Amino acid sequence: MDRYSKSKGKSIFSWGIAFILAIFWLIISFLPFVFMVLNSFKEKFEMLTKGIFRLPEKLNWSNYTEVLSGGFGNYFKNSVIVLVISLVLLLFIAACASYPLARFKFKLAQPIYALIVACMSIPVHITLIPVFNMAKTTGLYDSIWVLIGPYIAFAVPISVFILTSFMKEIPREIEESAEIDGCGKVQMFFSLILPLSKPGLATLAIYNGVNMWNEFSFAYTLTQSAQNRTLPLAIWEFQGQYSMNTPMIMAVLTLTLLPMIIMFIIFQDKLVKGMTAGAVKG
Repeated sequence: MDRYSKSKGKSIFSWGIAFILAIFWLIISFLPFVFMVLNSFKEKFEMLTKGIFRLPEKLNWSNYTEVLSGGFGNYFKNSVIVLVISLVLLLFIAACASYPLARFKFKLAQPIYALIVACMSIPVHITLIPVFNMAKTTGLYDSIWVLIGPYIAFAVPISVFILTSFMKEIPREIEESAEIDGCGKVQMFFSLILPLSKPGLATLAIYNGVNMWNEFSFAYTLTQSAQNRTLPLAIWEFQGQYSMNTPMIMAVLTLTLLPMIIMFIIFQDKLVKGMTAGAVKG
């Protein structure tokens, strides 16, 4: 009885410490977002005269209306187009590459997998000049389509690495049963492996989606005109245009960050399932 009481006391104490740390981490993570949103509703010089941590005297929606009327919608549209096309192609390519590496046995499986993993160590910035020259040669420079190739190429290694490990945990008995029923490899991939890999694909979609949404280097190097630029460059350009109007910049940041927060809230359960799937075999 004493041993049970001690064990229960330790468990309550551990959960209490974990709860306190979780609340502390929530405050640290959430306060910058609250600070950004509140200050986005302030007047131009209100932050300087009233203090940055005070609530706005009134909700100043003019910051948002001015940002939205200043070309923000075009930047947003370009980011959405690039993100959707890049993610769809990336997930399909990663799934097609991960399936044979995870489920087939052939001599070159390990060398190919090792080569893909090694590509994860290639720094993005050393490829900017070759990719720029390639874009100029192919005539794709200064278009939103030129961003899709680099985004996919640099996301494939980490995506194949994660998805291959995920597919290896799918029980082979399911695959063997499908083969007995006359299911071919291609049909098995689309009707069996892909549906079972949805948690892993959702995890990759969120992880790579955030990276593509916030990517700056390639967008800055491969595009020039305002109509072909994405949201990270909108932040950069609005910061130069409204350098003395901090609430306006906060409004731009809020509008840029909001879609990713909404996507994370909607798909957070799939993200957790994808990150924990395969932790326990069987």
